[in-house]
Amino acid sequence: MTMPDDTAAQQSGMPEKPYAPSCDRNRDVILQVLRTAFMHRSRVLEIGSGTGQHAVHFARALPHLVWQCSDRADMLPGMRLWLDEAALDNLPPPLALDVAGEWPDVRFDALFTANTLHIMAWQQVEQLFAGAAGVLGPSATLLVYGPFNYRGGFTSDSNADFDRWLKARDPLQGIRDFEAVESLARRQGFALSHDIEMPANNRCLVFDR
Repeated sequence: MTMPDDTAAQQSGMPEKPYAPSCDRNRDVILQVLRTAFMHRSRVLEIGSGTGQHAVHFARALPHLVWQCSDRADMLPGMRLWLDEAALDNLPPPLALDVAGEWPDVRFDALFTANTLHIMAWQQVEQLFAGAAGVLGPSATLLVYGPFNYRGGFTSDSNADFDRWLKARDPLQGIRDFEAVESLARRQGFALSHDIEMPANNRCLVFDR
């Protein structure tokens, strides 16, 4: 996992779109996984959409999916700049959603989240999976992208460095143990179907129910 270099664009005059370089680096490898994992899905809820760059790329490449972005309310203005510019029919306005708060009374058959579990407290990770269980139908796919530890150890020196950086910023943050996440998902009715190695010491965990 590389250190984050995502920074909002400098503001001068008219607002500029926020830009996350990491989205450009990982979007195509994630898309390859989504093409198979979400092949038979139709409505996706993305948790922690950030700038909206992933959503635009995936919605454009996967027109059979309605891609519903969501994030905390303060993230939505910048995200809307990306979504409005793309003007895609399958990319509706974003939802304000905090995993610890109220979830939408809408059903989806897929959920996607990237690089979020390690910036949440563990309690929020639990709330994410509980919320997902509530909004996903009986036949659904949940896909999580990001770095994970295995058998209590880091998979690379860079992940260990990244974990130290996270904990220095907030002791409740940190790279999660795969086994703990898989157990949590199982308790919410999701079964791991694929654990896919990705570039930069990341993984795609695909859960189905």
